[in-house]
Amino acid sequence: MNHDLTVAIEEEVIGWRRYLHKYPELSFHEEKTAQFVYETLQSFGDLEISCPTKTSVMARLIGQQPGKVLALRADMDALPIEEENDFDFVSQNKGVMHACGHDGHTAILLGVAKILAQQKHQIKGEVRFLFQHAEELPPGGAQEMVKAGVLDGVDMIIGAHLMSTLPLGKIGLSYGPMMAGADTFKMTIVGNGGHASQPDLTIDPIAIGTQVVTNIQHIVSRYLDAQETLVISVTQFHAGSTINVIPNTATIGGSVRSFNPELREKIPTFIERIVKGITEAHGATYELDYRFGYAPTINDEVVTRFMDEMVCELFGEESREFVKPTMASEDFSAYQKVVPGSYVAIGAGNKEKGIIYPHHHPKFTFDEEALQYGVKLLVNGTLKILHLGG
Repeated sequence: MNHDLTVAIEEEVIGWRRYLHKYPELSFHEEKTAQFVYETLQSFGDLEISCPTKTSVMARLIGQQPGKVLALRADMDALPIEEENDFDFVSQNKGVMHACGHDGHTAILLGVAKILAQQKHQIKGEVRFLFQHAEELPPGGAQEMVKAGVLDGVDMIIGAHLMSTLPLGKIGLSYGPMMAGADTFKMTIVGNGGHASQPDLTIDPIAIGTQVVTNIQHIVSRYLDAQETLVISVTQFHAGSTINVIPNTATIGGSVRSFNPELREKIPTFIERIVKGITEAHGATYELDYRFGYAPTINDEVVTRFMDEMVCELFGEESREFVKPTMASEDFSAYQKVVPGSYVAIGAGNKEKGIIYPHHHPKFTFDEEALQYGVKLLVNGTLKILHLGG
């Protein structure tokens, strides 16, 4: 592909990113964002555009020759965070901010769509551009888009994430697990309250609940092979409203992160075994609500190898960085349950420019030079995959 094409739209991509950053919208409320994306795609020509859900957009670029169908995905939603940056395009929507780079993801995919639409004669098969809503809020937009049929006929999918924790110029790859599955639990210990001076007349849900919390920690340290990866964090414990009263109930909540799908299915049983045994031993009862959230993001080896070769070809082996799996989660996994896919990280941090803040921070931003890395990688990766697989 002619390198000049990516250079020619560099300022345009930055402009799209800044517009989206200035007008962020929360998950499931991306009406104006979706409208902007739809109208921008319309201006490119040669695309079949639709709205699979109320606030998502899909564009199809169908080549002149038969071949594989490749999907590219970008997420569009922002976060409920009050921005603390001071640049010209700071968020104009109070309490809402693009603090995770989704504005950049959307701008990158718009750039890719524009270039590939101009290269339609080179397309063997089809490119499907998925502009997804609601990545940040479970059950997530990916699941809804899959149900709407966006992957019908698709052979493989690629997603990319700008990472402020990875230096500009680096592309992060991972064969196999990339991000963890994220599940939650909430339980209520039901005892029998009473006056703090007479604990013998009560069934104390706080004392029982603390034993539950302690024993849940044993799941990782005593139930599993030492080489297995699992995080269980109790993040909430609510009980009582006054100092001299033992309450009737205690509520405990937490987060579970894992990579192994088989292990993931067992965790609710492990937790329930603990809470059931402890509450029965003390004459209390319990209610447990365990919810499976996003599944683990596990990269397909074949698709990842395509991207690996492309990174080395475009930017040199020194730009490739094999990243360790992270316990954060991503609903890109919903697509990977249906078709082979790979999720890559695009380095966007720059200490020299003061771009050091983590994702979801009020001062988060990324080096806009990373946008061109993303456009170039996805354009060339798409042409290579369709050419080789067509």
